[in-house]
Amino acid sequence: MTDLYIGMMSGTSLDGVDAALVHFDDAGRPQPLADHAVPYPAEVKSAVLALQPRGHDELHRAETLANRLAEIYAQAARELLQKSGRRAEDIRAIACHGQTVRHAPHDGYTVQIGNMAKLAELTGIDVIADFRSRDVAAGGHGAPLVPAFQQSAFSSPDEKRVILNIGGISNIARLHDGQEAIGFDCGPGNMLMDAWCLRHTGQPFDDDGRWAAGGAVHPPLLAAMLAEPYLTQPPPKSTGRDLFDDEWLAGKLAALSSAPSTQDVQATLLAFSARSIADSILEHCSGNQAVYACGGGARNGALMAEISRLLPGQQVSAIEALGLPAQLIEAIAFAWLGWRFDHRQAGNLPSVTGAQGPRVLGALYPR
Repeated sequence: MTDLYIGMMSGTSLDGVDAALVHFDDAGRPQPLADHAVPYPAEVKSAVLALQPRGHDELHRAETLANRLAEIYAQAARELLQKSGRRAEDIRAIACHGQTVRHAPHDGYTVQIGNMAKLAELTGIDVIADFRSRDVAAGGHGAPLVPAFQQSAFSSPDEKRVILNIGGISNIARLHDGQEAIGFDCGPGNMLMDAWCLRHTGQPFDDDGRWAAGGAVHPPLLAAMLAEPYLTQPPPKSTGRDLFDDEWLAGKLAALSSAPSTQDVQATLLAFSARSIADSILEHCSGNQAVYACGGGARNGALMAEISRLLPGQQVSAIEALGLPAQLIEAIAFAWLGWRFDHRQAGNLPSVTGAQGPRVLGALYPR
């Protein structure tokens, strides 16, 4: 059996799909060989956002979008194979997260769309997908799943460390030797900042946090956001656009006695993301020594500087220091989950998701 997998991740940031070609040794240790990103067209991003709330004809809209996503995932696979000089028959499987449009584990479901049968048809490669549902069926949140990979790849007996992923939503994994690993979603990472930046500057994200850095934090708005009950819920917990959406922010702004400038809102959103991350680490990761960040937010210098300021005495750096590229951790993690599925090994951490026990995650769509 070949040990080459393509991992694909399209997350809450909605910027597109990241694909990684990964080789695994017999112990499941990853070696990334190539990577490729395909951005979402504007109409696809809009269609995903339109499915977040309940609405008219949503089943039809979801299924037609799932077909379009399959085409984008297939494009990512083809272009990655071309870049790497590999053929479809060299690949054991594509491990694809799909695109989350509804996350409701307390109601017993989580929905990631993408027509995986069509993806197998378009690529001629086995597809492994639907990684979250089995954990939810076992009483878990189905998220975050990446901490299981992070524990496997980044644990150290010599350093108490946290792996921080800053995507649309931020999440942490506590990797302290001698303690059970825990992980959970802290709150918004880039999601609210990106949406606000796009609306008011026309840019899809605030490059290096420069726009936010030119504004001033608005204390009443920050206090209102930090009062969100989710932030003080004990883990295991997970969240997404179902809570932290444009309507959530609009409600906080509407309740203010005076309106901050658009740039000050951006500064406050950055401060909110940093605080929700730092507070989570301080409360649940006592004695932590180092934080290694991955995801798009790891490239936001202003955000990273603010997180570091809020965590005195802790080293805060990008995860490249541990040998893997920051932007590809989730794509590599889903390739790893595909490898675990093929070897019928559990892919979840019950201490993270709250599931009743370890479970093999995923469903197979043969070529």
